[in-house]
Amino acid sequence: MSEITPERIEEFFTRSNGDYVFARWGRPIAPVVFGVEEETLVTVKSAIEACVAIAGHRIEEMDPELGSNLMVFFLSDWAELLDVPHMGDLIPDLEARVATLQERGAHQYRAFRFDDQGAIKACFTFVRMGGAMDEVPAEVIALSQAVQAMLLWSDVEFTQDSPLAVAPEGTVVRPDVANVLRAAYDPMLPNAAREASHALRLYARVIAG
Repeated sequence: MSEITPERIEEFFTRSNGDYVFARWGRPIAPVVFGVEEETLVTVKSAIEACVAIAGHRIEEMDPELGSNLMVFFLSDWAELLDVPHMGDLIPDLEARVATLQERGAHQYRAFRFDDQGAIKACFTFVRMGGAMDEVPAEVIALSQAVQAMLLWSDVEFTQDSPLAVAPEGTVVRPDVANVLRAAYDPMLPNAAREASHALRLYARVIAG
């Protein structure tokens, strides 16, 4: 876990092209989960609730515009996406995206949608099981995906390290990540930002506790 500094917070939201892009949910989250048994469904929804609680955000049963706005899909092969009705409406250039995910041997993919102010209004999360993923406990997968759906983190963040940590009570959101997530939902901050000076405002809230 790295020390929290303004520069480190800036890294959390600086994309591989060098742009600072921050976005948080601008509406309550209405989750739905596909492709798992009832027991795992409870695990995934509990993980989402835990991350929403850290952020001080809200969960609701339905989004008035979209119905469900956080959709989590578990599958065994990326090609399954091609058979899901209307998936092409959610993921543009679906066939090309599936081909890229297969080529990379990817285990996860997220697609966000934003409102006119740049806030997150929907997130589609896909997790491909199989191989090493079958050895990872369901609660670890669920909590990791939940954290990454709460904010538009950098596309290179969490590619080499996990947003989670092991604590005496079990697997938890890494303390530095939890602190940034909590600060990111401060009501005085905007739902979206494109200027790196935003990281200084986040930092001030993190160190204030």
